Amino acid sequence: MSNTNRQLKLGAFFMIPGHHVAAWRYPDSSADKVLKFNFYKNLAQTAERGKFDMIFLADGYAVGKNSITGIGQTVTVRPEPFTLLSALSAVTERIGLAATVSTTYNEPFHVARKFASLDYLSEGRSGWNVVTSSTQAEALNFSSENHLLHDLRYERAAEFVEVVKKLWDSWEDDALVINKESGIFSDNDKIHEVNHQEKWFAVKGPLNIARPPQGHPVVIQAGSSESGKELAAQTAEVIFTAWQTLEEAQAFYKDVKGRLAKYGRSHDELKIMPGIFPIIGRTEEEADEKKALLEDLIPPAAGVGLLSSMIGVDLSKHPLDGPLPELPDVGQINGGKSRFQLLRDLAERENLTIRQLYQRIAGARGHKEIKGTPKQIADQLEEWFENDAADGFNIMPPYLPGGLEDFVDLVIPELQRRGLFREEYEGKTLRENLGLLRPVNQFSKVHG
Repeated sequence: MSNTNRQLKLGAFFMIPGHHVAAWRYPDSSADKVLKFNFYKNLAQTAERGKFDMIFLADGYAVGKNSITGIGQTVTVRPEPFTLLSALSAVTERIGLAATVSTTYNEPFHVARKFASLDYLSEGRSGWNVVTSSTQAEALNFSSENHLLHDLRYERAAEFVEVVKKLWDSWEDDALVINKESGIFSDNDKIHEVNHQEKWFAVKGPLNIARPPQGHPVVIQAGSSESGKELAAQTAEVIFTAWQTLEEAQAFYKDVKGRLAKYGRSHDELKIMPGIFPIIGRTEEEADEKKALLEDLIPPAAGVGLLSSMIGVDLSKHPLDGPLPELPDVGQINGGKSRFQLLRDLAERENLTIRQLYQRIAGARGHKEIKGTPKQIADQLEEWFENDAADGFNIMPPYLPGGLEDFVDLVIPELQRRGLFREEYEGKTLRENLGLLRPVNQFSKVHG
């Protein structure tokens, strides 16, 4: 039992029909429903029944990313997140609705307006996972031959978030008057041009939607590189990250939390939530059987393609049962630097072949895999939570819907018995449930 009132936060990370690359072949997965709304509706309602803080949809702007190896043996279709989350807002009540939107191939005005709209539709439950696109394949879908360099992507992202927050604040909270008798719809003195003009963006404003119910939709960030950590400390309220060991997670936690003060932020203003890939069995033997079956179902080409896309190097011409080829230095990588380093370290530390490495990451994709009974799963979550490695976790079910149902029905009750997780939602908005303050409007401080 926890000896404090602090409780962990949980995200339900939906990758359909599951996080394992072979999930679509798993007997209990619903692979035929990857584009069916009722499937997502049922998943969202299951997560809400479990009192998850949020559901989270990742997104990208290319099929196959850096490698087309195994593309015909993997799930490469997904709904557009805003469309889907807007629909899910009508069939859920308390659970947060978060999605990835890249700063590399979007514009701040569009993103600010869309998330503000989702925040209104959901009555204050939206969250934005800020990412920079990491693959050359995405550049080729946006009329660009060359992918923007890593440090420049993060520089652009920092300014992008700054502009979006200005646009959310361009209407003060009480700017809408809507007085039929006086004929006043809004108070002009409380609507502000942002007049942003810096290196990457020139945006006049104001936004053409009032300030969102949460003030700002919750800002999430997922990068763990040096640039990513600095951006998170400056702008993020939640970090999704990936670590294999308690010691690595503790070091990251201490590092990022230690950067907050220079931006005038407190320790509790940022929630760090590592990804967790749980294989749950009512017995250890059942969990082992699930893992073995998932590994047996991996088409080799799909495994190689996944690994190639994650490290940004085509491995299709190298022997499956041989080691990784000589890889470039992380400084030469223009994709996801932190994930590249994590996978290379894992392969070297455990002397893994290409086949063994793709088997290791085919489900967790570089995040922490935990396997066992509900009690054993809860033990490992509690260890990280109680030892300054995490404020919560982003849960990545191996297959759906069963992997999510097992977590809700078996693991969450165990966490609740230990006093580690809520039994009811604390508030109506995502910000309230995460324990995050509503931001002060930057223009009302100046003009109020």
